[in-house]
Amino acid sequence: MRPTMLAAAMSIALPAAALAGPASKAVKFFYVPEVRFEADAKYRDRFTEPVTKLFEANDKAQKEKPDEVSCIDFDPGLDAQDFDQKTVSKTLKLTEAVNGDTAEVTANFNLFSEGDDSKREMVWSLKKVDGKWKIADITSKTSDWTLSALECMPGSSAE
Repeated sequence: MRPTMLAAAMSIALPAAALAGPASKAVKFFYVPEVRFEADAKYRDRFTEPVTKLFEANDKAQKEKPDEVSCIDFDPGLDAQDFDQKTVSKTLKLTEAVNGDTAEVTANFNLFSEGDDSKREMVWSLKKVDGKWKIADITSKTSDWTLSALECMPGSSAE
């Protein structure tokens, strides 16, 4: 029990980055040095199911109706469209919980330097695939949604 208490005490005393492991690094990539849009095709190799299915549906919707807003019309990792990069970088705190080949990384940060509505808590679910951490899903604790559960129906309209 003492090593656990020591680890807990150290986690309070040390900055989050000092304790961030490989799973946290996979998440940190999307926040610093610049925010990267998770649904961008060039980052697809960093993800796995179930969220890759939503990305594929989003791609299909964009191809079928390029002039309309696709399924993912915000930055999932930020739970927002607008943000201040300096504030996100400065306030980002990552905590990691690994259980074998799965992990959860919680990202806490502010979008802007002012405003109560600016705080975000995002939980990234990861799976180890071929020795690398891949993102399986993203959940917003702030707004109560999960990325893989978002509806995306290409070709359908709300009319």
